[in-house]
Amino acid sequence: MTAPPGPPDAAPDPAAADTTLDRLAAARATGALHGRAGALYLADGAVVHAESPAVPDVGWRLTASGRLPAAAWDEAVEQGGPDYRAGALLVERGRLSRGELELCHLSALFDAAYFILSPLDRDQPAPDRFLAHARHWFGPVRPVPVPLLQREMRRRRQLLERAWPRPEVDAAPVVPVPGTAACGPGQAGPTCGRRAVLDAADGIRTPVQIARALGRPAFTTLFDVRRLAAAGLVRTPETGAARGAGTPARARGTPPGAGAVPEISLLYRIRDALEAL
Repeated sequence: MTAPPGPPDAAPDPAAADTTLDRLAAARATGALHGRAGALYLADGAVVHAESPAVPDVGWRLTASGRLPAAAWDEAVEQGGPDYRAGALLVERGRLSRGELELCHLSALFDAAYFILSPLDRDQPAPDRFLAHARHWFGPVRPVPVPLLQREMRRRRQLLERAWPRPEVDAAPVVPVPGTAACGPGQAGPTCGRRAVLDAADGIRTPVQIARALGRPAFTTLFDVRRLAAAGLVRTPETGAARGAGTPARARGTPPGAGAVPEISLLYRIRDALEAL
């Protein structure tokens, strides 16, 4: 089953991916829906696994956090993978509780699904190649109904847009704004998670690379970067139009058209302060 591909230079279309997923769910399909940013695995029409090279997978999360020795993970993959039950083996051998496995797996599934359905490369089309009967070696843990996955993806897109409506920061190196990282007495600074992201920002690593270095979810890191940009703590890259010849460079902390209105980063900071009351 293959959905008609969109134009090769089209931006990702969430509606197209939703249509494909709806059709697979209705058919109670089992297999893998592939796109250039990864694959969603389904069983009886529900999503059971997602993997994308853009995000840390279950094994990376468990081992990078120190929760599981790398040798224990490798053992589960080697011995349980051929029978599609690597995850179950971790529980059976007492390496993880069932709750820990489900929580980590769901976090990794939603994380990867976001980047598969909303690729950082805006030229990538929605996933459109379905390989029937394909199964993932990790094995099912807690199937996610397609409508639930779609609602979560919409919620995440809205979170990012509301935090800072400039997707340029998502795939660009995270560049701290000099002189703004430190907060003086009485000033509210970044939360612990955002502080870790800011500390890891070296002007070279992208949000996804920072997530991998910290062993934390990629979407959470992306969200933190957007909020840091809204707070004026990291730079927002200029768009191609802003770099045109003879055109003065636009302030990197503000979105297009912001010159005619109060600085939007200040408005976002006021909003966040009010919401915290």
